[in-house]
Amino acid sequence: MKTIAVVLSGCCALASSATLAQTDLPGVKVTAPLYSSQHGGYLISGDFKVDPRMSSVVFPAQALAQGDILSIEPTSLQDDEYLVLQECASADCHEASIVRVWTAGNTGGADTRYNRVQITHENKYFIWLKRLPDASGQSCGQSRLKFSGDTTACGSHFTSFEQISPPLVLIPKGELAAFHRDELDKAILSDPVQVTQQTHEGSTYVVTYAGGSIARIRRMHATSGNPQTQ
Repeated sequence: MKTIAVVLSGCCALASSATLAQTDLPGVKVTAPLYSSQHGGYLISGDFKVDPRMSSVVFPAQALAQGDILSIEPTSLQDDEYLVLQECASADCHEASIVRVWTAGNTGGADTRYNRVQITHENKYFIWLKRLPDASGQSCGQSRLKFSGDTTACGSHFTSFEQISPPLVLIPKGELAAFHRDELDKAILSDPVQVTQQTHEGSTYVVTYAGGSIARIRRMHATSGNPQTQ
């Protein structure tokens, strides 16, 4: 009996030590989901991923909701690259609608507000990169004056697109597009640029495409204490 008592005494001592050790552990409070942080009344999340079936398509892990702000900051875009945000325009997503297109000439620079998109309704949104014929330094051909040899400058990037198209299809329109129609007809059918790397920097999702272009993506969702939710 003495031996049993000693053993029980030892077990109790170990249990007591374990209890003390647990009591001494610092408290841990989870305040935000993975890849997220809170700031200024918003839950900021970088919870995005590449579609496992299509390695060129980035989408949010959780559906974007009305009132969300989507921040997309492209860097190192080449002159022939177009970063596209589309949303489904039909229930089966056989049609998609353009939300915004970024080029090397309209990335917003230091003004990060330019790269923010206000989400007006819940839907399926997706991000992808497309290469189109390089229009840098091109003109649209002959001037409107019949006997003039001058040319009409149209800009260095396509800026107008068909609003509705199949998903992952970007169709430029306008005078510059008409001038490059033969080249565009081939380019439109080509696949989007593949994603080569994806990582998280805190609450920011960072995706790198073949060729080196990068997009930094965040979702900002108003929390209950934000005036926008009241």
